[in-house]
This record gives sequence, C-alpha cells and structure tokens, in this order.
Amino acid sequence: MLSIAIDGPSGAGKSTIAKIVAKKLGITYIDTGAMYRAVALKMLDSGIDVNDAKNVIPMLDKITIKLEHIDGTQHIFLDGEDVSLRIREHAVSKAASDVSKIPEVRLKLVEMQRKIADEKDVIMDGRDIGSYVLPKATFKFYLTASAEIRAQRRFKELTEKGQVVEYNKIYQDIVDRDYNDMNRSFAPLVQTEDAILVDSSEMTIDQVADYILKAVQK
Repeated sequence: MLSIAIDGPSGAGKSTIAKIVAKKLGITYIDTGAMYRAVALKMLDSGIDVNDAKNVIPMLDKITIKLEHIDGTQHIFLDGEDVSLRIREHAVSKAASDVSKIPEVRLKLVEMQRKIADEKDVIMDGRDIGSYVLPKATFKFYLTASAEIRAQRRFKELTEKGQVVEYNKIYQDIVDRDYNDMNRSFAPLVQTEDAILVDSSEMTIDQVADYILKAVQK
C-alpha cells in the first residue's frame, strides 16, 4: 500500500496540498485534522471544556465520526450530521488544538486512521502522521511557512468566507497553537529525520503540489 504523510504547523496549507496530490495520484485523502475538529465541535456543542480531560474522555465512546466522499469532495459526519462547514469555524480550530493534547483523544482517532491506511492507498496530513500515526509511511513531508505568512493566508481565507476576524488574534492563535502542538507530551509536532522539508512561504499552492508529486513519482 502507498502511504504519504504530510505534517506541519497550523495554516501551512497541508490539507489543500494533500487534496490536490490525492486527486492527481488517484488515492484516498484522509483529513485527520477534520477528525480532531469534529471531536472539538462535539465538546463545544455539549458544553464541555476541551481542556477538561475528565469530562472529555467519557464522551469519546459516544462519538461517531465518518468520512465520506461526495461528488469528489470529502465530507465529515459527526453523529450522522454533515459538519464539514461548521468544523472550519475559527473557534473550532483553536478547540481542536486543545482537545488533541488529551492522549485518549489521539489514541481513538489514530486507531481509526491506521485502519483506513491498512485497507487502501492514502495521503494523510496532520501533526504526527510521519512520527506516530504512520511511522513507516512510504513518503514523508514536513510542510511549513512563517507564522506571519500563515496568519495572512488564514485571515484572507476567513474574510473571503464572510467571517469577521482580527488579524492580530489569528496570528496569536497560530503562535499559541504552534507551541501547543510542538510541546504536548504525547505525539508532538516534529519533523522526522526521513521527512522532506518544504517551506511554502514563497511558494504557490500549485508549486508545492508539483514538488511533492515529483518527489513521489520519482
């Protein structure tokens, strides 16, 4: 089975790139970040503090998460409801970073992700795909960009969707999320020794996708 891991910090464009590569190679894209966002959304809707492991953990057995491809687009369902749009809200993004620090949350979702990878050719993006979820992935990439560039991209993306956001808050949230992701005790964000570094600060989406495709096809 072919497996491609793309890791990197928040806002680096991992999901966008992974979708393009998956389509070009004809393999399955697994949006692991969306799975964590779905867990975070469940907690927010249930009035549970995403940092409160004591109350988060019992809820995990009550959550059903499914990924489905509809008209060529991946949709995520939480307890039977399509939450593909809701999980992209800024508040959910921050909550996902917090809830992912709870080891039990990661263990539940990693089990699901590994099962999918055992059954088909996949490309996954996240924080710990190459280091923890798929340590034997066929190809590993570490995609990053400066915090300023990532904040600018995120601000543009959200404002174009009609959301009212502040650049300074987005920038600080990205800095905070980087710290959370890199310093959590369980499966932190890290560039593995066998991962190819790709800094997208001065690259377009198509340039990054082409770079990864050439590396894989070579």
